[in-house]
Amino acid sequence: MSSLRNAIPRRAHKERAQPSSRKKFGLLEKHKDYVERAKAFHKKEDTIRRLREKAANRNEDEFYFKMIKTKVVDGVHKPESDANKYTQEELLLMKTQDIGYILQKLQSERKKIEKLNATLHCTDNQRPNKHVFFAEDREEAKELQSQNLRREVHLPLTSDDLPTNIKRKIAKSYKELEARKTRLSQLEKIYLDMSMQKELKKKGKKRKLREDELVTPAPKSVYKWHAERKR
Repeated sequence: MSSLRNAIPRRAHKERAQPSSRKKFGLLEKHKDYVERAKAFHKKEDTIRRLREKAANRNEDEFYFKMIKTKVVDGVHKPESDANKYTQEELLLMKTQDIGYILQKLQSERKKIEKLNATLHCTDNQRPNKHVFFAEDREEAKELQSQNLRREVHLPLTSDDLPTNIKRKIAKSYKELEARKTRLSQLEKIYLDMSMQKELKKKGKKRKLREDELVTPAPKSVYKWHAERKR
């Protein structure tokens, strides 16, 4: 029976549309739209009720510093800006501490690079694999020249003679060395920039040199301080 009931064509019930006289109000609100609107309305009502209770039960003698550090702009509380919170001397001290941290990391990276260079065979300073033989006389020199020295001399190990695990460790160490060198150059750049910013915040007259005043072109700005007599 269920299959026969489903086989009979039924009328498709459509949602009621907005009447033509109310087309100017847009789409007709459905029940699910009303539920969402009602939830938002009651949520605002509960918030206003709690705020009213909090205002009614407040302590008139209560005080905290945020009362004098905020102001109302168009009905909205805005906190005081932290831009002028620190003095010039305090800002300079914080900059100095940051530079000290960068300098510490810079020295640490240099020591680690030196340690890696000491344990690895640096390709730039690799010694040539040659053996020098000193003959006693001319006859012995001729004999050495006529012989095949490669069969007689024990040549040092090459990279192809090493085991696979040692090759992998050496490659990993070289990769770490290159990464530390890159990080060292980045730290040096940051340290120079921070040092320049620190010097610019100090007292004293200074000005930025123009391009035609530079003896050699520089990638960054160059400043010149006026000479002052030190007491």
